[in-house]
Amino acid sequence: MNEQEAKKLVEETFKNSFSKERFTFFVKNFLNEIDQNKLVLFDSSVPNSYREYVKSYERIGRYTDPEGKMLDVLSVNLIKETSPARARTMQRNFVGWYLRNEGYSKDNALAAFYHENADDWRFSYVKRSYFSEEDETTDKIKVREDITSAKRFSFLVGKNEPSHTAQNQIVPILRNDKDNPTVSDIETAFNIETVTNEFFEKYRDLALILEKALNEIIEKEKDQKIKTDFKDKKISPADFAKKVLSQIVFLYFLQKKGWFGVAKGENWGSGRKSFLRELFQKKHGGYKNFFNDILEPLFYEALGRDRGEKDYYSRFECRIPFLNGGLFEPINDYDWVDTDILLPGEIFSNNSQTVEGDTGNGILDVFDRYNFTVKEDEPLEREVAVDPEMLGKVFENLLEAKDRKSKGTFYTPREIVHYMCQESLIKYLETELAGFVSGDDLEKLIKYGESVFENRETPNLNHEKNFIPDVVEQHADLIDGKLASVRVCDPAVGSGAFVVGMMNEIVRVRCTLTPYMRSEHSERIPYNFKREAIRDCLYGVDIDSGAVEIARLRLWLSLIVDEQDRSRIRPLPNLDYKIIQGNSLLKVEKDLFNYGKFGQLEKLKLLVGFDETIISKKSNYKKQIEELILEITNKHREFDFDVYFSEVFRDNSTRKGKEGFDIVIGNPPYVQLQRMKGEPVRQKYQEQGYETYEATGDIYCLFYERGIGITCNEGVLCYISSNKWMRTGYGKKLREFFLKYNPEILIDLGPDVFKTATVDTNIIIVRKSLNSPLFLRGLTLTKDDSSADISDRVKRESIQLSHLADGPWFIGSETEVRLKQKIERIGKPLKEWDISIYRGILTGYNKAFIIN
Repeated sequence: MNEQEAKKLVEETFKNSFSKERFTFFVKNFLNEIDQNKLVLFDSSVPNSYREYVKSYERIGRYTDPEGKMLDVLSVNLIKETSPARARTMQRNFVGWYLRNEGYSKDNALAAFYHENADDWRFSYVKRSYFSEEDETTDKIKVREDITSAKRFSFLVGKNEPSHTAQNQIVPILRNDKDNPTVSDIETAFNIETVTNEFFEKYRDLALILEKALNEIIEKEKDQKIKTDFKDKKISPADFAKKVLSQIVFLYFLQKKGWFGVAKGENWGSGRKSFLRELFQKKHGGYKNFFNDILEPLFYEALGRDRGEKDYYSRFECRIPFLNGGLFEPINDYDWVDTDILLPGEIFSNNSQTVEGDTGNGILDVFDRYNFTVKEDEPLEREVAVDPEMLGKVFENLLEAKDRKSKGTFYTPREIVHYMCQESLIKYLETELAGFVSGDDLEKLIKYGESVFENRETPNLNHEKNFIPDVVEQHADLIDGKLASVRVCDPAVGSGAFVVGMMNEIVRVRCTLTPYMRSEHSERIPYNFKREAIRDCLYGVDIDSGAVEIARLRLWLSLIVDEQDRSRIRPLPNLDYKIIQGNSLLKVEKDLFNYGKFGQLEKLKLLVGFDETIISKKSNYKKQIEELILEITNKHREFDFDVYFSEVFRDNSTRKGKEGFDIVIGNPPYVQLQRMKGEPVRQKYQEQGYETYEATGDIYCLFYERGIGITCNEGVLCYISSNKWMRTGYGKKLREFFLKYNPEILIDLGPDVFKTATVDTNIIIVRKSLNSPLFLRGLTLTKDDSSADISDRVKRESIQLSHLADGPWFIGSETEVRLKQKIERIGKPLKEWDISIYRGILTGYNKAFIIN
């Protein structure tokens, strides 16, 4: 099949509503050969747990790849489901049940999920996971099944979806008529990283084109009005371009919800899925300049101003939701009304031919080719589309290499975020619920609670973790209350990976607890859980204003995905005092008299409101807050957690005596202090009196100390950072600092965990308590272990560490430590030894001491 034929087949299959005939024809070509003798229609064997969601399912055929791996091809006829998040979970678990079922027992499936009356459907690849482990009785490797849910990778396709991404990733397999694809080839076709890299390249080019156009407008302008306004408001063309692009991207997510172009009197969700393109085509009103006459009013008037319950916007003659939240406020309050910024229309859409053969390279042209999903990717559920998490990667990658290095910004892989968030929550709840629920039972709830429905239909699995423990059911209300009141902070929030990840974990567990709650269930929905978590639980700080904006954007988008009320859309929450720009490492000594001002400060915050206030009042309250903060901090403009997050550090009834965050989590920046020589901020860091400060050190060491400082007693700190502190001279102070508290888990990560970084990393989890017995367990993971269940491996393979009081830290048995020290005495510095070399030597000498 040539390329044009392959593209045509993908378009005919995926640009239409689901058709069994079209899908079967596509699968035959995609896999080259398929055993259709295995075709079976299952209309009465849907398990009880899924009958609310699945009407029937059919096995279209079975495929065996060149390596002997088998894959079933399914079509699943769905019953209409109102909650997208719930639907995705149930669809994935349903195929997981199918694959586990003893009668069919397969490892992989290709599945089409469709509803008979829907235009769009989902094409998914689902796989089971396995771990290999050594059988201590036979000394042989055995394979055991992963007890978590199956993993799913999906394309959303149909009449309302572009097929650009599907074509790019599926056509190479269709073109190969000679070789049957392996299961690995099929999985590659569903690789989200390919989309991420391509989208970033396009996004970066658009940002540069937009910035260049702004510079040209400013330089050519005769009356210099824009230049003066930008200079007075401290706006750079680069920041302006990034803001505009982030606003447009946000609108692409919103139009997926059908929130734009809604007719008067109609419900939200009934709007136009291509509203922005229609605006450009003048279908909702004419214009002279698209940005000046259409986009600016849309941003700052339609979306940024409350027009009452009906939200009718006369300029476009349709309903537009009032969102506010800060995203749709002019950057640095520039004068958008009286300043004409006449960006050329070609920047938004044109007829230029791209190198890929597509027509148009403008902003709308590029964005129109991609599938947008407001659902954040999770370890078990990945959409092959542009999702909010991708914006975090775009933000990181938009930094030039030198800027990324100077700011120490590196993106954290989602598997690492997932592990750190779950483990931190388990340890927090373990402390809060001591005497009620054990750590093991809490681990089962948090790690496996989502798998309950799937596993209840698989009685042959002999895993006790498949079900919610009785003690968890008995204390569901208590656990839920602790999840609702946890206080979490990322002091280097970056693009928001950890605050979003923590929010998703809190919501997922609270949803799991709902059936066991004694309270009314009607309000226990993901949207409300997310809003409560953002309002009450999550805090973040970052020195970079762009990072703060992306983090806020992701939190807002996370709410939008679960907004199901078609009669009204609640305004986006105000995050001005939740995710804040500032330098977490700089604090001031306060006059204790000013602590009396905290009550006034918190009252003003309430007036600004989590749910938006009237804009004219909001700006006045914000000004009063800024003045009061300056008064409390003795006119210093340094960031102080006690002041900005005073509700967390004050001893009040809601905190019950706790001062500080329950969990401090994140990936602090890596910047060598000696590279900051001559910078005033370096001198300020030294003057702060940090115990871990070393002139030759790195600021991530200071972040560890600051993190412990803002954690409440018995709270949890969980960071991933460069691992150099374990063995370098400058890390000695940090090692001594850790030993004063209670480090519990240390995971050393090998090279290539961060594709864009040149540093090796580690994760450390500390339960803040002074003078506790040291019981630190360690584990080393290599590059090949990166996709493994980290928590499971820590439990099975970590060892208790000793010999930490003196010298560098090393994760190994006592035998390995002694051998390493002996080799070091011979003359080679400890830090230069390759751990794999002497670990290989030890393999034949004493297998019992090998870590991995």
